[in-house]
Amino acid sequence: MPDPWVEIRFLEVANSLTGQKGIVKNFINGGANFCQSGVNLAPFLQAVARYIVDQRKALIMLLSARNIQKTYVTADGPFAVLRGVDLMLEAGETLALTGESGSGKSTLLHVIGGLDVVNTGTVMIDGADITAMDDAARAKMRRGVVGVIFQQFNLIPSLTVAANIAFQARLSGTFDAAWVAALVDRLGLGAQMAKYPEQLSGGQQQRVAIARTLAPRPRLVLADEPTGNLDEDTAASVMQVMRDLVAETGAGLLMVTHSTALASQLDRRVLLRAGQIA
Repeated sequence: MPDPWVEIRFLEVANSLTGQKGIVKNFINGGANFCQSGVNLAPFLQAVARYIVDQRKALIMLLSARNIQKTYVTADGPFAVLRGVDLMLEAGETLALTGESGSGKSTLLHVIGGLDVVNTGTVMIDGADITAMDDAARAKMRRGVVGVIFQQFNLIPSLTVAANIAFQARLSGTFDAAWVAALVDRLGLGAQMAKYPEQLSGGQQQRVAIARTLAPRPRLVLADEPTGNLDEDTAASVMQVMRDLVAETGAGLLMVTHSTALASQLDRRVLLRAGQIA
């Protein structure tokens, strides 16, 4: 006779897999016959349990980048910038991506944000495979689901600060006046709203760019040295705003930085060296 505990555990596993792929259902059906015939199902159950854990983990991952490879063609021949990078980020998690200049940090950020395409690998964001999307679909995702804070400000010169901040949120249909007002207040931009980008300092323009990215409440924030043009106090305020977004909305934050102090404020730190996770 089969072990009663094994049989009960098997039924629990079978029930938990309802709706999974047909191949797993076939394993379950075959295993049920073995269970009735008295065969030890412990190894089978362990394998299925591992499958369940992996599937559930994949479902809760906000970002899953697998085997990312990116090569550029140069005058001297192919140059591999990313060489099989794997990176995971949970919803509500903050991650610092560190490494020397030229290690591939910005390229990886651009690939994850759909601004560049991979040669090999997949990038899943909130369950969607952006490596399978066309340019239009990736652009749509960047309007709301993914927010990118660039080293360059990329503000629209003909729009006021207020219009620049609201631009992306209005495009995505997620504009929330109260949330934007809170961002403006936290970033100290209240007195600048009627001005144009050319009337602002570099640090002020960076804060506007950050507010514009956070205004749609993106699920994933990608930040490339977001505080590089800010003084120490403003940088601390900006970091607090981004951490608040994560805490309040369950978003994820992936930030490229050379600053050990900033990296230490985040949940986790990953070192990229010569296009690979060290």
